[in-house]
Amino acid sequence: MLQIVWSDYLQYRAQLRGFDLDKIEEILRYSDERYYDTETGRLIAVGKHDNQLVIIPYERENEIVTPVTIHATTRQQIQFRFKNGRFEIDE
Repeated sequence: MLQIVWSDYLQYRAQLRGFDLDKIEEILRYSDERYYDTETGRLIAVGKHDNQLVIIPYERENEIVTPVTIHATTRQQIQFRFKNGRFEIDE
């Protein structure tokens, strides 16, 4: 079972942007859409937080997941990053 470690920074950013930690956890655990960010070396989970599409960069070591931050995004931004090689499909 995955253990999620919430950094102070992520908690601050989530509160500042109005994101719910329970919904972030759902995305981290169950999202079928995941990428590898070639620029940062981090994994990315994509999902819906209410009506907003979000990306959650995170680091994973064995069963410990540490989300770094959360950003609202668009399908167009994700496709652009995928097409220009910044995002690769994480398998």
